[in-house]
Parts: sequence; C-alpha cells; structure tokens
Amino acid sequence: MKDIVVFSGSAHQRLAQEICDHLGSRLSPTRISRFSNDCLQVQLLVNVRQRDVYIIQPLVPPTQEHLMELLLMVDAARGASASQITAVIPHYAYARSDKKDASRISLGGRLVADLLVTAGVSRVLTMQLHAPQVQGFFRCPVDQLTALGVLAEHFQQTDLGNSVVVSPDLGNAKNATQFARLLGLPVAAGSKRRLADDRVVVDSIVGDVAGRNAIVLDDEIATGGSVVEICQRLKDFGALSASIACTHGLFAGRAVERLRGASFISQVVTTNTVPPPVNWPELTVISVAPLFAEAIDRIHRGRSVSKMFADVDPVYAPPNAPEGLF
Repeated sequence: MKDIVVFSGSAHQRLAQEICDHLGSRLSPTRISRFSNDCLQVQLLVNVRQRDVYIIQPLVPPTQEHLMELLLMVDAARGASASQITAVIPHYAYARSDKKDASRISLGGRLVADLLVTAGVSRVLTMQLHAPQVQGFFRCPVDQLTALGVLAEHFQQTDLGNSVVVSPDLGNAKNATQFARLLGLPVAAGSKRRLADDRVVVDSIVGDVAGRNAIVLDDEIATGGSVVEICQRLKDFGALSASIACTHGLFAGRAVERLRGASFISQVVTTNTVPPPVNWPELTVISVAPLFAEAIDRIHRGRSVSKMFADVDPVYAPPNAPEGLF
C-alpha cells in the first residue's frame, strides 16, 4: 500500500486510524490552523505527488466546519499533484436535502456534491446515503457501502424467535425488507408524517407486530423523534419490545435522553460512521472500518467494490452478466 496516502480531518480521527490499521497503512499528518479572522487553513505534511490520496471526513456537527476542512484538504491535495483524490465521507449529512419538497427551497445535497467536484475530488466513497438519487448529484464516480451485513451479523448472534423487522416509514421499507431477508424474519412498516425536523406522527403500522419483539431499522437517528414515535405505536399495536438498529447514530439534541428513558427499547445498535456519544455506555457500536478499508484497497487496485455485497443486498451487488459474455 505504498502508493496510498490517507489523511483525516478533525471530524472522526478514531475511525480514520482504525481504517488505516486494517489497511496496514499510516495515517498521514495534517496541520489545520485558523487565522485571526476565523478562516481555516490546511496543510498536508507528507508528499502526495502522483499518489492515490484518501481523505476521511464524515460530515458531522459542526457540519459546516468539517465540510470546509474537507474542501480545503482536497484543494491542497490537488495543488500538490495527487494523481487521484477520494473523499471518504462515511456520513454525507447533506443527503437529507435531496428534493424540492417546498417552493424556493435549496438542494443542499447537490450543491455540496458540486463543491466537492469543483475542489478536485476524483471519487467519493460513502455509506448508506439517505436517498438513492443523491448518488446522481455527483459528477464523479461514487461508491456507496451498506452496513446491513454487519448489523445483521450482530442480530444473528441473538435470539430472533418471535421477532419482526420494522421500518419507521414506508420510504425505508426496501432496506428493512432486505434486512429481514438476511435475518429470516417478517417485516412491517410505519406510516409516518413529518411535521418538523424533530416532530413526526406515525398513524398506523402495516404488518403484524402483536406479541412480537420488534427490530426497528433506520438509516439515521438524529433527534430520536421518529424512533420514539414508532416505538409508541408498536406498543399500542401489541409489540413486546423494540431493539433499535441504525447506520448513522447522530443522537443530536435530547436523543440520548429520549432513547435511554424509553423502557420499551431493549437495546440500541449503531455503527461508528460518526463519533458515538460518550455518555451512553449501554450503546452497542459496530465498527465499519474493515468495510471502508477493503473498499479503499479495491478502489486502489482497480477491483470491484460492489462484489463486497454480493450476498448482502442486490442493490449494492454487481448485476448478473449474461452467461458466456465475460
């Protein structure tokens, strides 16, 4: 891996170090400083000329600060003659701004994609975008990973008797259905209406949850409003308990207090795409560093990334080639 150079911004250096440990590569140093007028400056402290550069930076709060760090690091690598620059963004926060659902509203997901390409990104490596169309916002190749496999492995080690996988809303039902197939369980979904960023209403549950232990799967938990609301409806519909699983555990605002205080919730499982909260010892955190390390290795060697998920999710797996074509 001598031709690979890996950098990290300040957003999640622990994950970056884990990825480098699995790669057998060194996390290269950077210097991030701030001028008296509050402007950031970034300097890469190792040679990147004609090297394959990977910059690891999830977009987590303070999101704008970390986005600017990433853009400056990409610009520095381009100016230092890197041969290829891959932005490794485990959590692409602006993916939630993906559609014109109100008049005169911005499309942040597309704008940030344009900013990254303009700065000099050759490729983006991310995990579980909020909506599939966000991948099309980028004018560069995007490799999207999924955590369904590692989350399923965790639950396969538990007692799944009398369980059901539940999606908090119909938009996430496809992921929940695939997750249920991996676990060999039935699936249900909530009918959700969002009133505000932290206020949702779940009107009903589609599917049989009475007398069952629910595994609620979501791509992201921010304030915890959707999860608490779906758990209340599950309880009303006769479910016995709920385990919560998500890819991006942001747990913003009062989310930790809400989820820890809900006696109906038996466990919460997330990955480390974002830094986990320090005040929640009961939280189960699964590392996705091996997935990112393998994807980086495959990108560097020109191998298929989608083959990593051939037995996990057909959406991420390569298509079946006609027999005899290759």
